[in-house]
Amino acid sequence: MKSDRLLSVLLLLQTRGRITADRLAAELEVSRRTIYRDVEALSAAGVPVYAERGRSGGIRLLPGYRTDVTGLTSDEARALFVLATQGAHQALGLDGALGTALRKVMAALPAPHRPAAELTSRRILVDPDRWLSGPRAEVRLDELHTAVFTDRRLRLRYRHGGEGPARTYTVDPYGLVSKAGVWYLVADRRRSPALFRVDRVVTASVVDEAVRRRPGVELAEVWGVLRRRVEERAARIRVTARVHRSRYGMFTRIVGPMLAETPQSGPQSGRQTGPQSGPDGTEEAAEGRGKTGGAGKAGKAGKTGEAGAAEAGEQTGEAEAADEWVTVRLDYPVLPAVGQLLQFGPWVEVVDPPCARAELVRRAREVLDVYGAPPSDGPDGDAPAPVSPPRAPGAPGGT
Repeated sequence: MKSDRLLSVLLLLQTRGRITADRLAAELEVSRRTIYRDVEALSAAGVPVYAERGRSGGIRLLPGYRTDVTGLTSDEARALFVLATQGAHQALGLDGALGTALRKVMAALPAPHRPAAELTSRRILVDPDRWLSGPRAEVRLDELHTAVFTDRRLRLRYRHGGEGPARTYTVDPYGLVSKAGVWYLVADRRRSPALFRVDRVVTASVVDEAVRRRPGVELAEVWGVLRRRVEERAARIRVTARVHRSRYGMFTRIVGPMLAETPQSGPQSGRQTGPQSGPDGTEEAAEGRGKTGGAGKAGKAGKTGEAGAAEAGEQTGEAEAADEWVTVRLDYPVLPAVGQLLQFGPWVEVVDPPCARAELVRRAREVLDVYGAPPSDGPDGDAPAPVSPPRAPGAPGGT
């Protein structure tokens, strides 16, 4: 609505001072012409707003002009109280300030909106941590926070994942990002974007030098570049595997980021069990229609009696076994990463490429070397025989 946009223009000018028409248009997702019309509308309403020409020009309010805008809508008030549940404030030392700020907002809300805001804070909870994430390393944001807000350079001793000794870097920070409960420092290193996990920072100290960010570049832009770099990493190993349907849900939760293709059929499609009514009123198994049904029409196939029924039964059994497996494709950056699939035991079988199968065999033999041969099975053995899923027809080693 135009009234909402006019209010947004007024608030942006009030909080930031001078802003170019291009920046306002980008933030409000409108054209420059619309921004100039909005400025004329504000001026006609008595707001002292004017435009300055030139290289350092822009749109601004008359110095000293302020307006109090306290008319939050119901949805805006609810949004504030949902934001309060996200937990990042505690790491920044702002949890106490957040509580007092929300109490002030609650007091300033129009009376009709207060019950909805209070109910939202009690009915909506946002937990940023993943399931079974385990204890997190202690995160200290003090020095990083200071450098970010005072526009100073940072000297880090940083330990990369999988590496022993820490390395030293001098970086130019843009800001801090909390993603899925993990804090990251977004910075330039030698004028190129770099990402640092805060829990891997061994020490951090503020350097008494002004930060050297690239002109006109903001935190959100650099974070977008780094995020795409992580998500679009070229995969070197494309793996085709069969997953037993009973483990498919757990499988996708664990290896979800590696999935290159989702099965078109899905884990629950195409199966109907139990008798179904046929067109002539008789009952026939849904999975056997076209197989057992085809055997009943023996004249077309030239097979009759028990022979046709036996072949149809074998075909039906193969179809049922195949339907117990879902074929997936995964992308891994390096061959050793395929070892992730060993945790699923016999419920996941790699079909292709052969080098991935050989890697799993090698890793399995290494584990066997550590633990030795399993105890013998049977009535005098120490352990029962493991329960294995049926093999997928057509898989290496299958029927």
